[in-house]
Amino acid sequence: MNIEPHIFTLSNGIRVVHQPMEREVAHCGIMIGAGSRDELKSEHGLAHFMEHGFFKGTQKRKTHHILSRLDAVGGELNAFTAKEETWVHASFLKEHYERAIELICDIAFNATFPAKEIEKEKEVILDEINSYKDSPSDMIFEEFDELVFAGHSLGRSILGSEKSLASFSTKHLLAFKKRNFTAPRIIFSSAGNIALNELKDLLEKHVAVVKLSKAKPRVVKLPKYKPQHLVMKKDIHQVHYVIGALAYDFNDERRAAFSLLNNILGGPAMNNRLSMNIREKHGIAYHVDSNYAPFSDTGVFSIYVGTEKKNLDKSIQLIWKELNTLKKTRLTARQLSDAKKQMIGQIGLAQDSGSALMFNLAKSLALFNKIDTLEELFEKINAITATQMMDAANHIFNEKKMSSITYTY
Repeated sequence: MNIEPHIFTLSNGIRVVHQPMEREVAHCGIMIGAGSRDELKSEHGLAHFMEHGFFKGTQKRKTHHILSRLDAVGGELNAFTAKEETWVHASFLKEHYERAIELICDIAFNATFPAKEIEKEKEVILDEINSYKDSPSDMIFEEFDELVFAGHSLGRSILGSEKSLASFSTKHLLAFKKRNFTAPRIIFSSAGNIALNELKDLLEKHVAVVKLSKAKPRVVKLPKYKPQHLVMKKDIHQVHYVIGALAYDFNDERRAAFSLLNNILGGPAMNNRLSMNIREKHGIAYHVDSNYAPFSDTGVFSIYVGTEKKNLDKSIQLIWKELNTLKKTRLTARQLSDAKKQMIGQIGLAQDSGSALMFNLAKSLALFNKIDTLEELFEKINAITATQMMDAANHIFNEKKMSSITYTY
């Protein structure tokens, strides 16, 4: 029998979601609902820089103390930055819950960002930026976001730039943290084998004592979208191509149907339509897929293919063949049923990962202020109709609304 997650709020306003799991390994973390989109223009890359800075020292720990605290008991401590969130999280044996909670809170709330360590870390991040530049299949998505969200922080690279990185100091990091680390934006998420009362006591001891502002996040209006098409010369050995457009946000009732549609078109399964046609049938590309990334107030859809220069036109033709089929031909009852079974299976497997479950719980609570059970998620998928999917295809797969970037040589 599945046990529903517990949701409660600490005395300082931080919300908590905990999923009991009878396993030896547990997971917990803090999600701050602020990421690269919350940066001012002069702060490009600062959210990601702050994530690195978490590990560089606190009021009571130096870097080696932070890195050794969980490693010493076989646990893992990590962090990452996304467009709309920043995470500090850990995986560990269940008996080390307090060790993990105390450490996560220390680096998230008490980081001092010492100047000497911060300057050294700039070189590390610069190497990270350069590694992206050496990977055209990654870099093209960065530039595609810039194209679609022109002039908005959603379109800027999470990593920042060499110029912006050079300008950052401890005071910039502390100012960004003060502005964005407010109670309404922070969620503590847990998935593991611990008694609820014991978890509450630990959180009151280590998390609730943190004093936080109740300020709401600032919202920057999205720019008006204008389709654009860029062709860029690169020192590369194959052509890289991305085409896409704006799509539905997290709260749009059409999101579920479009997610299923994207899964059929170019999702992670090897039998998606783009892969079966372009890779398996015609053998003209190794990498081809489609991606749908919803955000709180917008979303972006894209298709990527890497191929030989002589095969690009054929690849684009085949992409549009699949898009037009989904626009003009309603899925049969069998096709729809098979697509739903596939997505339900994928969600079920994802939920089997404790860390993925921890992330999903926090994200769901932040966006919808509730957690759907697996049964409720499956019901929503099973309620999707072929007509809804066809309508979404005609809305999003509009050739006049598409933007594209081509890397060529």
